[in-house]
Amino acid sequence: MSRESMEFDVVIVGAGPAGLSAAIRLRQLAAEAEREVSVCVVEKGSEVGAHILSGAVLEPTALNELIPDWADKDAPLNAPVGDDRFLFLTKGMALRMPTPPQMNNHGNYVVSLGNLCRWLGAQAEEMGAEIYPGFAAAEVLYHEDGSVKGIATGDMGLDADGQPTDRHEPGVELHAKYTLFAEGCRGSLSKALIEKFSLQSDADPQIYGIGVKELWEVDSPKYKPGAVTHTVGWPADSKTYAGSFMYCLEDNQVAVGYIVGLDYQNPYLSPFEEMQRFKTHKAIRPMFEGGRRVAYGARAINEGGFQSVPKLVFPGGALIGDSAGFMNVAKIKGTHTSMKSAMVAAETVFDALTNGKDGLDAYPEALKQTWLWTELRKVRNIRPSFRWGLMGGLAYSAVDTFVFFGHAPWTMHHHEDHKQLKKAAESKKIDYPKPDGVLTFDKLSSVYLANVSHEENQPCHLTLKDATVPVAVNLADYDGPEQRFCPAQVYEFVEQDGEKQLQINFSNCVHCKTCDIKDPTQNINWVVPEGGGGPNYPNM
Repeated sequence: MSRESMEFDVVIVGAGPAGLSAAIRLRQLAAEAEREVSVCVVEKGSEVGAHILSGAVLEPTALNELIPDWADKDAPLNAPVGDDRFLFLTKGMALRMPTPPQMNNHGNYVVSLGNLCRWLGAQAEEMGAEIYPGFAAAEVLYHEDGSVKGIATGDMGLDADGQPTDRHEPGVELHAKYTLFAEGCRGSLSKALIEKFSLQSDADPQIYGIGVKELWEVDSPKYKPGAVTHTVGWPADSKTYAGSFMYCLEDNQVAVGYIVGLDYQNPYLSPFEEMQRFKTHKAIRPMFEGGRRVAYGARAINEGGFQSVPKLVFPGGALIGDSAGFMNVAKIKGTHTSMKSAMVAAETVFDALTNGKDGLDAYPEALKQTWLWTELRKVRNIRPSFRWGLMGGLAYSAVDTFVFFGHAPWTMHHHEDHKQLKKAAESKKIDYPKPDGVLTFDKLSSVYLANVSHEENQPCHLTLKDATVPVAVNLADYDGPEQRFCPAQVYEFVEQDGEKQLQINFSNCVHCKTCDIKDPTQNINWVVPEGGGGPNYPNM
C-alpha cells in the first residue's frame, strides 16, 4: 500500500519545548513579514505533553524572549521559587551547604513541563502551526542527492511479525524544504542522522543521566509552594555521579526525583532502587509521610554539555533542543537553552526561505553569538570533573567557578557511558530494601502510574542487533544489567527449557532511552513504537 504525502515549508519532529518554540517563532516571523510559512509538528505521544518529563524549575529567559506577555496569556508558571536549599547527605545526616551560584533559582519557577508544553502547543496552533500528536516519526526521507527530504510516520496496525492487520494504515510522508529534529534526548532519528552525517566527529561523545521522578500530593508542614531542594551524597557511593531534586509546585504537589549519571560502574546499581532508597532519608521522609504518590516516570537526560554538542546542520535540516544536547548540567536545566536553540534555528530557516538561501549554515554561527553558547561554555568542565569522585568534583567545581569564573584555559573531555561498566566479578552487589508500598514502591506499580499504553500486537520497538548477546555477554559478564538499569521492568531473564533467555516486556516501556544508552554491548536499538503509545504523563 503506497503512502500519501503532504508538503510543508518546515516539518518539526517532536512537540517538546524546542519543537514548539521553533513552530511559534516561525509563525511569528511569517506574521511580521506578512507571508505564509507552513509549519507541521509531529509528536509520537498521544497528546502534546504526554511524553514530557522534567524536574522542573524553569528559567524564563527564553520564554520572555519568545512570548513576553506569557503571564497575560495564562502560562502555567504558578510557583515562583522561594526557599532554595542544597544539602549534602550522609546515611544519617543532612548538612546544608551554600547553594552553588549556577543553582541559584531566584526569579525561576517550579513548573510541570508537560503542562507548559500543552500551553505552548495551544499558542503554536493559535498562530497557525499544524500539530499532529499520535504520529511517530519513524523514518528519515532523503532526496537522490542525499539531502533530507522530510520524514515518514510509522505504519499503524502491524502485528508482532510486522504484517498488516485489519486495522492497518500506512504511514504518511511529510516533505519539507527544511526538517528540524526536536526529539529530545537520544531521539531515534536524530541518532541515525548523527551517524549518517558524522555530526559527532569533531565533538566529544554525548554522555547521559537517567532521571527517575514521582509526583506526590502531600499534607506536610514541610510543604511550601516554590520551595526547591537539591541533594548530593547518600545513597550513591562517592564514585557515582548522582543527586536528587525536590520541588514544591502549587496545590500541595511535590515533584521528587533522583538522577544517576549513566557513566556509573557497578552493574548491580539500579537507578530506580536508588530513588526509592533516597526517600527514606530522615531529612526527606517527612515531606511524604501521610501523602499519596500520583504519578511516576523516567527519562534520560543529556549531560555532555558544551564539548558534546555535535554539528547542528546537515543538508535539508538541523538538530535543535535536546536532540543536540543543550542541557546545562551545572544548573540542572535545559528547557531555556532548548527553547533558545529552537528560536535561533527558526530565525535561520525563515531567512533561508525568504531570501532563497541554500542550507542552514548560519544557524550554529548565530547560536555562538547568544547567551546560550556563553552559558554552556562557562560550565563545560564541571560535569567531567566528577570523574574524580564526589568530593573531587565539588572541589574542582568551586575552583572553576570562583577562581577561573568558568574561563579555565582547558577543556575536560567525556568518555562513552556504555564503556564504563565493570564486570560483575569485579563489582559488589547492592542489597536494596524491599518496598513498603507506602513510601517506597516496586517497578510494576510505578509503571501503572505512568499510564503506559502500547498496542500489544505490534512489532517490539526494543530491537536487538544480535539476539544471542544478552545471555552470552550481558548476563555472563555483567549479570544482566538491563534488568536493573531499566526503570520499568522491561527486561527480564527467564528460564525456558532449562536455559536463560531475555524476555522483553515492551508494553512497560516509558520511552526513557536508558537501554539504548547504557547497554554495554550497544546491542539494544530503541526505535519508535506505534504512534500514540508509551506513557501518558499527567502534570509531569
